[in-house]
Amino acid sequence: MSQVEKKAGLLRRTSSSKKPLKEKVVLMYDEIFAKEDPAKNNPRFWDELFLMKVNLEYLESKLESVNGEEVQRIQDNINSLFHHCVQALGEEHQIKVVNALQTLCALFRGVHQKNKSASGFDIINMLMGFDKAEQRMKDLMERLDSLLCGDSSESLKSLCLKLLLCLVTVTDNISQNTILEYVMINSIFEAILQILSDPSSRGQHGYDAVVLLALLVNYRKYESVNPYIVKLSIVDDEPTLDVSMQLLAVSSLNSDGEKQYKDKEEENQGGFFSTLTSMVGSMFIADVDEKLSVQTNEAILLALYEAVHLNRNFITVLAQSHPEIDIPVSPSTPTPTTPTTPLGTTPPSLDVMNNPELPLDPNLQTSNLLITFLKYASIVMQDTKDEHRLNSARLCLIILTCIAEDQYADAFLHDDNINFRVSLHRMPMRHRKKAPGKNIPSRPLVCAVLDLMVEFIVTHMMKDFPMDLYLRCIQIIHKLLCYQKKCRIRLHYTWRELWSALINLLKFLLSNETTLLAKYNIFHLALLVVNLFNMFITYGDTFLPTSNSYDELYYEIVRMHQVFDNLYCMVLRVSTNTGQWKEAASKVTHALVNIRAIINHFNPKIESYAAVNHISQLSEEQVRSISLNVRKNVSLNTLSQDVLLKEFSTIS
Repeated sequence: MSQVEKKAGLLRRTSSSKKPLKEKVVLMYDEIFAKEDPAKNNPRFWDELFLMKVNLEYLESKLESVNGEEVQRIQDNINSLFHHCVQALGEEHQIKVVNALQTLCALFRGVHQKNKSASGFDIINMLMGFDKAEQRMKDLMERLDSLLCGDSSESLKSLCLKLLLCLVTVTDNISQNTILEYVMINSIFEAILQILSDPSSRGQHGYDAVVLLALLVNYRKYESVNPYIVKLSIVDDEPTLDVSMQLLAVSSLNSDGEKQYKDKEEENQGGFFSTLTSMVGSMFIADVDEKLSVQTNEAILLALYEAVHLNRNFITVLAQSHPEIDIPVSPSTPTPTTPTTPLGTTPPSLDVMNNPELPLDPNLQTSNLLITFLKYASIVMQDTKDEHRLNSARLCLIILTCIAEDQYADAFLHDDNINFRVSLHRMPMRHRKKAPGKNIPSRPLVCAVLDLMVEFIVTHMMKDFPMDLYLRCIQIIHKLLCYQKKCRIRLHYTWRELWSALINLLKFLLSNETTLLAKYNIFHLALLVVNLFNMFITYGDTFLPTSNSYDELYYEIVRMHQVFDNLYCMVLRVSTNTGQWKEAASKVTHALVNIRAIINHFNPKIESYAAVNHISQLSEEQVRSISLNVRKNVSLNTLSQDVLLKEFSTIS
């Protein structure tokens, strides 16, 4: 049977001699879309309707096809259909409940598709009648809550969550979905938490529950009091927090997907074509073109963001260690896309989510959700060329910003007694060797965060420059340095890699000044980078591990002095002319005082030493020796700490 015939509800092909036969449910839908009350001549009409298998396509197409005049004519019947759907949810007959849930899905979608430009009040009026809407939605939410919390079958609970997801996502902007006001009044937060707390329900519906909660939390979150935000922010039940974060951990990245990524990475030594799929349990599916096609799932990242942003109790769960094990993944089978399943929201493997405990073995490497997330982010952030991947990378950086702003998380990240081996994924590049995957040192987790930021800085200097991501990346580094300065933590990290990456970023901005200035305020980014150097110069004695680190810092500044000289010339030129960027450029000019003082003081000494000793090119050891002698006799902190603090306040 053709798709057209199926959509029309035909049971056989039309011919000139016979009338086409239609499904009985289609004939009953036609009666609803007629002017008369369908129950007038058949008192059992509604009982019979919910015993029939729903034809979603036909019902939705009918709703979308009615014009303005017809809407007014059939509104009473649509209101009656909605009312009887809600009533059917209380039936003991499960077939009626299932058909009522599916019919409600079709009603919500069909009415919204037809009335995209209509106000929320008009849509509410068409669906259930504005005067009765509050009671209808109260009844609906109570029945859904009862089904989710009761002894209903897992398939019924799944349909309830799909209906709620359908209701929440019918508009492009969730805050414009006026019907959700009734979902705010009649909260189902406790039902969602119950699903996450129960092992069997979590295995079946945990993913949908987390995504639903993340969406509800974002409804008019800055315009009014959202009860889901309030309730999520005060959750302190440790088992619920733990299982929620375990779900998010599974949703981020599993070892099977990571293995596929590594295999594909080895195949593509000359270039990178790998990314993530939207599948949460198995994040990677190979394309027919033999490249990993990524359709990232922002929903689970949004859920993780809301968790760490709204409730600092989730931060403690982030840090809880568990053995690092291979997560079993069921064989991938094609999942048909149904009208009630939003695209890109396939739940993770049930075997993983039903796993009550992780085996304890002292020989296993420990891990935690934060390590899992960092590995995931290292893959997501590699390719930001399309909107989905860009949004996922942005969410990853926002989550890292929340973590870097939390004092407990910072204490955990910098704890020298809690070390981990974190194997981040690095983009294959022709000018650098492939990093060895073995013998990774065990270090505090903040080192992995800094490695991730350095990797992003180095690998995204391209024509389509992701300015927003670079700003967030530099801000994360700044927040971590502020914590180290405040707590006087001397982190043993290869700071030279960070300094080199920052200098190369400035060099890129200079080389592409004309192109980038047409789109972005590059002086703001340059100011943040320069202020990071100022922080190392002025406060480095409080957090750099050794005095040799200062020598390395000065060496890098002097070695790459041409970049800073060119930057100064550019900002001086812009700041002395009238134009859009005059003020922004002048701030960079002021911030360069410290760096220029170092360059202007050391360069003559180095050139003099080379001339006296007849050396055309000094070695690094010779330059550092000169720097050490000069530093013993002169103070280079020409920029006052008050000014530095003022500049740093603009970053936060």
